Amino acid sequence: MAVFAQSAPCWVDVQLSDLEAGKRFYGGLFGWTFRAEDGMPFADAYSDGELVAALAAKQDGRMPTTWGVYFSTDDILATVALVRKAGGQVITDPVRAGAAGVLAQAADPGGAVFGLWQAGERAGFEKSGSPGSFCWTEVHTRRPEAVDAFYERVLGFRGADIELPGPAGVPEPFRVWSPAGTEPGQDTAVGGRAVITDAFPEMLPSYFLTYFAVADCDRAVGTATRLGGRITAPPLDIPYGRMAVLQDDQGAAFAVLQPTERLP
Repeated sequence: MAVFAQSAPCWVDVQLSDLEAGKRFYGGLFGWTFRAEDGMPFADAYSDGELVAALAAKQDGRMPTTWGVYFSTDDILATVALVRKAGGQVITDPVRAGAAGVLAQAADPGGAVFGLWQAGERAGFEKSGSPGSFCWTEVHTRRPEAVDAFYERVLGFRGADIELPGPAGVPEPFRVWSPAGTEPGQDTAVGGRAVITDAFPEMLPSYFLTYFAVADCDRAVGTATRLGGRITAPPLDIPYGRMAVLQDDQGAAFAVLQPTERLP
């Protein structure tokens, strides 16, 4: 079983209204295959036989159609307590997912929702950083100072500020997060924080954006649109490769990245 460092992103799943349509979309886009127990409202996704994600049927139509990311914890009760002390909100108290592990859901002070996972028989995804699998996550927020302090306290992240190219060549502030015990910087980063500026509508909430690695960004964008998806941000070259932001055919947002090199 894979072992994830404390606070490392270890799992992603998506909540969908139509599970079978989701299988067709992501199977066509990433080449995923799926396994599901009879009658269960979710399906595990595999890339080349390795576990990479899960698709779940929404149990309540009011739930958002969205990708969620989970961070590993060795002590989920202690981490949930830190969420409360640091000004976050616990949405779902720790609940056992059979023998697989224990999960919880929380929101940071800016309102972005994320998950926590304490491994049992399942550590998390079995493949990452290569085509067809998770490669990055970042929170987009309007409250960077409060959110930075929150994740430093709750997950032990150490931050390093950088600038990324933005629209019209104007640099945008960005912070990369490295795990506790490492030198903060791009070489050790496991996630990041972006700022939602006034250029975006006020009603846009804070959110985590999940990235999947692909071999060819432009081809992936073309495939996604052919399958009924939408382009939110067209292909763009960044220091780490070529990326685009998409929505699937049910509205769940995610990004694809053709990395210049294998990511952590």
